[in-house]
Amino acid sequence: MCPRTSESLADLVRPLIGSPLGEPEPLDGGITNRNFHVRTAEGDFVVRVYGDKTSALGIDRSAERAATAAAARAGVGPEVIAFTDELLVTSFIEGDPMPEVRIDETAAALRAVHSGPELPATFSGVAVAEDYARQAGELPSELAVGREIESALRGPEHEPVPCHNDLLNANLIWDGSRVRIVDWEYAGMGDRYFDLGNLSINNGLNEADDERLLAAYFGEPCTPARFASLRLMRIVSDLREAMWGVLQQSISSLDFDFEGYAMKHFARLRESAADPRYPGWLEDAARG
Repeated sequence: MCPRTSESLADLVRPLIGSPLGEPEPLDGGITNRNFHVRTAEGDFVVRVYGDKTSALGIDRSAERAATAAAARAGVGPEVIAFTDELLVTSFIEGDPMPEVRIDETAAALRAVHSGPELPATFSGVAVAEDYARQAGELPSELAVGREIESALRGPEHEPVPCHNDLLNANLIWDGSRVRIVDWEYAGMGDRYFDLGNLSINNGLNEADDERLLAAYFGEPCTPARFASLRLMRIVSDLREAMWGVLQQSISSLDFDFEGYAMKHFARLRESAADPRYPGWLEDAARG
């Protein structure tokens, strides 16, 4: 449960990192949880206080801790300082937001993550969307698009690897020399192309950007199969986001337009699936 006052937050963190020096600073971007920048005599920290009913969203806090620690060892994520049933404390990363993603450096960060140790959770954008749909009691026709895409994505490059699965712009930080990634609560073993497609669509990359991202990630020119896989996973990313919005309407107490969020992602999903190149992408991805 999120603390209602700075005093209650101080009570939570004092045994872990000492007493806050001044008021904890709320960090923007959190919808599911509440995040704070907290300074103590021990240093600067980010305190994530878990939101209510997050297990319904498929969030496994032990897996989040493991993924964050693995990312830290890879030089990508923040260091894990403390972990309890109520919160996660990590080191504070000094850096700047990236309104325009540094494609080469972000590709390098994802390669490091995807090469990491196995995580104690699995992730499939389609399976997550279907689970959200069952919980919400709604089974939209767009789920069939996700299943069609999932059936086309086969082969060694789609074998499960450690993935972040929530590459919103707010989760990417430039520390002056490399890209750092925060917020690992949806991390799990999944298809690397979900991370690549999720990064692309959440950060407004165009098709030339996608080709550059794939070339940087794989270290060789983009192929039709790889391009198709990324474009298809952009659609799966929107499916997951749309159903996340649908489920949140019934379980969240936060003042946020979840209905509008879902509608936006459903609309973009339909537009992408209506692209005349969509059948060719399925064929190219399957051949790859």
